[in-house]
Amino acid sequence: MTLYGEKLPPADDRPTVQVTAVSWPGDEPEAAGPAGGRPRRRRVRVLLAAGVTAAVLASVGGVGAYAYAGDVPRGTTVLGAELGGRSRADAARELRAELDRRAAELAAPLQVRVGERTAEISPADVGLAVDVDATVSAAVEARAHAVDRLVGERSVAPVVTVDVTRLDAALAKVVGDQGRKMTMPAITFSGTTPKAVHPKPSLALDPERSAQAVRQGWLSGQPVTVPLVESHPATTAEEVDRLVAELAKPAVAAPVKLSTDKGSVTISPKAIAKSLRFTADKAGTLTPQVDVKRLRAALGNDLTKIEVPPKDARMTISGGKPKVVDNGRPGQQLDSAALARDLLAVLPKADGREVTGELKPAEPELTAEKVASLGIKEKVSSFTTRFTGGLSSPRSQNIVTIAKDVDGTVVLPGETFSLNGHTGERGYAQGYRDAPVILDGKLVPGVGGGTSQFTTTLFNATYYAGLEDVEHKPHSYWFSRYPPVIESTIFWPDLDFKFRNNTEYGVLIDTSYTSSSITVSIWSTKIYDSVKTEYSPRRNITKPKTIYLKPGPSCIPANGIDGFTQDAYRVIRKDGKVVKREKFTWRYDAEPRYICGPEPS
Repeated sequence: MTLYGEKLPPADDRPTVQVTAVSWPGDEPEAAGPAGGRPRRRRVRVLLAAGVTAAVLASVGGVGAYAYAGDVPRGTTVLGAELGGRSRADAARELRAELDRRAAELAAPLQVRVGERTAEISPADVGLAVDVDATVSAAVEARAHAVDRLVGERSVAPVVTVDVTRLDAALAKVVGDQGRKMTMPAITFSGTTPKAVHPKPSLALDPERSAQAVRQGWLSGQPVTVPLVESHPATTAEEVDRLVAELAKPAVAAPVKLSTDKGSVTISPKAIAKSLRFTADKAGTLTPQVDVKRLRAALGNDLTKIEVPPKDARMTISGGKPKVVDNGRPGQQLDSAALARDLLAVLPKADGREVTGELKPAEPELTAEKVASLGIKEKVSSFTTRFTGGLSSPRSQNIVTIAKDVDGTVVLPGETFSLNGHTGERGYAQGYRDAPVILDGKLVPGVGGGTSQFTTTLFNATYYAGLEDVEHKPHSYWFSRYPPVIESTIFWPDLDFKFRNNTEYGVLIDTSYTSSSITVSIWSTKIYDSVKTEYSPRRNITKPKTIYLKPGPSCIPANGIDGFTQDAYRVIRKDGKVVKREKFTWRYDAEPRYICGPEPS
């Protein structure tokens, strides 16, 4: 093809548009028209212009066809690799070859800076890579934006991928103690005095923003700065103070009268304080609500004047077999949802502090038929711990009290059992007595001492039944009456023990005791061949130090116990094979040797 006598360059050369031998009108004498008429200047101009336009359009068309040869526009490069004019497949092969040539460079540690700390992370450890197919697609799609640059070179940034979860874990090690957790807003009660907890922002990594920074900076050859992001709770300190002034303080300023068709009950400020909860969600939004379950516990026997609680069917062990001994019965109880709503509405008021409760039929959760269908038929596990002092000691009596409360409890399939939730507060009113408890690292008199021994016994019974451990915390010090690592303390309301019935059968908790021991057995349908514990050797052993305390009723001497770290593995076998192996690890402090007396001079 020629244009004004000039040949276009070969297909692999850059095209140019050349116009030669053109004289614009005005550069030559005017020619007279026929018979000496009007000059022909206009006709020549129009013809020439039309010819040049056609030539330019033809040239541009040729250039466009040249620039868009192949899937990737001509002149396109990625990381220095020429991909222009190639098909998708060829472009991908060329880019992979370039990445292979740069393999050592791409595998080199990436220097990152988080806050005041700098570290190196391996691209392979966090899944940093160039997505070849996505990069080629980006190069192809760039053709739509290349109308104004039909010729010349264009560099397309590679599409970089990273494993956000692995990157976040690696960067968390760099953050260390630079970060801080969010302090959630809260309002609690000390007796009937509200206490405000003002929120504080967190300073932490934002996984997506971290990933974005690393993706953008990886191939720059420069250190990458990853931001620490400050996040504020949704509820501000001012809003917490407003809730205290407008709700928490007025709520406990006076009692509330609860009226029903069967009589009335006075809800005291103390009962209100125990049941009014201010709960913050994950975003830090603080919401007040009345916990009717806590309100029932706080009102105690007062509700028996107006309510008839439903009674669940009961199962017990008789003659070595589980039997239903009580069919249960329906009752009549206050509408909990309506009571919570109406009570919350009157708590801010100084006057008119009265709510009307509606009594509704209440069916038992467990009927005799349901209990009988749960597959509770055999003993699955049993565990015993021993104590001293006989049944006359306050500590032994506390163990017996909590054991009786839990005895006969049925946990449905999929249900989570909470020991704190089951017993409620364990105080003098519930029959518990003063006995030594661990507080601030030493034994001191406290109500409910001994309940941790029952908790450990129950924990082990559920552990050897293969049930799911949801929440437990071992003691600060190890006591020889407990198995190391697989033991648990409890303290109302902060430390709880929870397990989940992760089977398709019901679980019956059976408790028994002697003058020197407490036993918990789990009855259900046996699933596993065996559940056993394998221990690692003890390590990081520390020796106790000696501390002298002022003599008196609150001083309890102790001989001191070594501290150590140990692992316990729960090994579960079924059909002759190990189907689960769970690791439990705990670090015990060395319990000091406490001496009630002055330090020798």
